[in-house]
Amino acid sequence: MILPLTIQDVSFEIGGIRLIKDLNCTLEAGPRTMILGANGAGKSLFLRLCHGLIRPTTGRVLWQGAKGRDPADAQAMVFQRPVMLRRSVAANVDYALKLRGMAAAERRAAVEDALGHTGLRRLADNPARVLSVGEQQKLALARAWALQPEVLFLDEPTASLDPAATHAVEQIINAIDAAGTRIVMTTHDLGQARRLGDEVMFLNRGRLLEKALAERFFSEPENDLAQAFLKGELLWWQRGRDNLKRNPPKQRRQ
Repeated sequence: MILPLTIQDVSFEIGGIRLIKDLNCTLEAGPRTMILGANGAGKSLFLRLCHGLIRPTTGRVLWQGAKGRDPADAQAMVFQRPVMLRRSVAANVDYALKLRGMAAAERRAAVEDALGHTGLRRLADNPARVLSVGEQQKLALARAWALQPEVLFLDEPTASLDPAATHAVEQIINAIDAAGTRIVMTTHDLGQARRLGDEVMFLNRGRLLEKALAERFFSEPENDLAQAFLKGELLWWQRGRDNLKRNPPKQRRQ
């Protein structure tokens, strides 16, 4: 297991503007983590830093359980708008496995299994790019699940989906979690965060302001901006107590 993942004094900037600011946290094995915050809070950047798609300007991202292994081989990420290759549904999954070096005979069984678990077996020979948006998101999850990652990062996987497709994707996420993969996910949907989350990280303006068990976060958030966010208030103009010297991020004992 490559976990725990430690984010240590991480900042990320573009053109001299800090978008992630002095972020510290640890993600242990077990709980499903929902990352909440308004647009521009830094949620997607946080996932990309964890996954290794971008490197921090300062600080370190440490997979403490890797012990010489390449962490990239034990994790996967699904984006809000996944890219579909110009090939069939089954071939999309097969290609991901081929990149990992899996033998052809093993790939066939893994592809069949992934498509079966995600309800896409009947579409195996269809071109991936003609699928509906919801079916494409299922395929992106199938590609990730076939890799059997220890950690799966999900960036707003249901943002463009209707309720029926959202329900189907949430069922798949639950199944992936039950199979032993650690889920770390961003969402704007508070109902979804309540349904899926075991713990919540709340970001605002690039800072981690609170990290708590989901039940406690939704019933009694300690940070003032988290309270406003849950009430549906606009946060873009509010600075609140966003200065770490005055209001350090809350990480409750779990």
